[in-house]
Amino acid sequence: MVLWPRPRATHEEKAVSALTHDGAASAPRRPLPEAMSVALQALFGPRLSSAEAVRLQHGRDESPFPTTPPDAVVFCETTEEVAAVVRLAAEHRVPVIPYGAGSSLEGQLLAVQGGVSIDLSRMTRILRIAAEDLTATVQAGVTREQLNAELRSLGLFFPVDPGANASIGGMAATRASGTNAVRYGTMRENVLALTVVTGRGEVVRTGTRARKSAAGYDLTRLFVGSEGTLGVMTEITVRLYPLPEAVSAAVCHFADVASAVRATIQTIQLGVPIARCELLDVNAVRAVNRQSGLALREAPMLLMEFHGSPAGVKEQAEAVQAIAAELGGEDFEWASTPEERSRLWAARHRAYFAGLQQHPGTRSVTTDTCVPISHLAEIVEASVADAEASGLPYYIVGHVGDGNFHLAYLVKDGDAAERATAEAMSERMVRLAIALEGSCSGEHGIGLHKIGFLEEEAGPGGIALMRAIKQALDPLDILNPGKIFLR
Repeated sequence: MVLWPRPRATHEEKAVSALTHDGAASAPRRPLPEAMSVALQALFGPRLSSAEAVRLQHGRDESPFPTTPPDAVVFCETTEEVAAVVRLAAEHRVPVIPYGAGSSLEGQLLAVQGGVSIDLSRMTRILRIAAEDLTATVQAGVTREQLNAELRSLGLFFPVDPGANASIGGMAATRASGTNAVRYGTMRENVLALTVVTGRGEVVRTGTRARKSAAGYDLTRLFVGSEGTLGVMTEITVRLYPLPEAVSAAVCHFADVASAVRATIQTIQLGVPIARCELLDVNAVRAVNRQSGLALREAPMLLMEFHGSPAGVKEQAEAVQAIAAELGGEDFEWASTPEERSRLWAARHRAYFAGLQQHPGTRSVTTDTCVPISHLAEIVEASVADAEASGLPYYIVGHVGDGNFHLAYLVKDGDAAERATAEAMSERMVRLAIALEGSCSGEHGIGLHKIGFLEEEAGPGGIALMRAIKQALDPLDILNPGKIFLR
């Protein structure tokens, strides 16, 4: 039996405030002054919009929070334009919220204090590909699929793959991870340099294209994961990798989720260099079958991928197959052709929307955690038991190769009781992860949803240091205010 961590009253009060975003919303909206509106109109013309439909689009992400639109949206195309908007915002004390593809899950995009949404989706230039150095420099609005399409003819690829066709800027802002992280790392490991607009409207450049540096503070990694609260990233230099000589994918089914997780743990502990290892529970498999027209056995499943030489790929797959067989894994099937692999991974990436489509009229309360790999089975088993007991529909997907998994609770839109049940389960799951020396978020970030949990994970000293950094870089508190922690 798993004992959930004992609740702390102070944490619960903060968590409830953050989950309803009352804490963030309690700060008054800062109206957009007429003088700033006139100045933006003069600079951007038709690329400034206050149309309701545009504002509503920029006030909603994939989180369960209600739409909270900005007062205006500016479509920027260059670093200099972003800097001009931020300087005006600083002059008038107006919030600015960076916007990429709108796929964040924790409320990062919501204009809880009003202000201007800086839409970077038109910043889509690939500025430089240095194939000989395995680097690329792109504008923030370039998506991972766009970059990889450009790289394919050069025999290179960018490996960070969170599923959605997210923008590189948004991925850097949330320190995104994804299916390839177990082998290639997250955005933290794959961003080398940045161009950033600070809260004063200054343009700074951090890092270089060199693979390492011992020069001063690591400002690049300070901005990566800051969720737009320390600066607006406009250009990003990332690592590239050669396309592997051989790639093979495989699926394996298990009697229960716990067995699939234990197979993953043993694979990692034995040092098998698996490139991807994804868990889908029976609910997720059922959803992707129906949404993608597949005929996968409806049982907990590991979807794996192996990269390397033909001999290396064969050796890796055989090692994993033997581990899986010892734990009851069945129907180990190969997907060796690019078409077969693409179909499987496309289905996996559509799991979020596939789950929603199985239950029309619901919204997803999605949470993720990351724990040391030795504790993964414990937290997954406890969370599954909790979800089963609730009676709410749910599904699990996860990048279990690095101890990260996602649990989506599906609640009827507008049903306060179901929402409260889902949030209570989410809190128990996240707090167990923290108790197991893990993190409240492996890749979704904090946004509005996990403010209380971050305070528990980082502690008073850590939060005080974060506040000091925020004050130094954004003294007027105009950069995505109300996110990560309450000021």
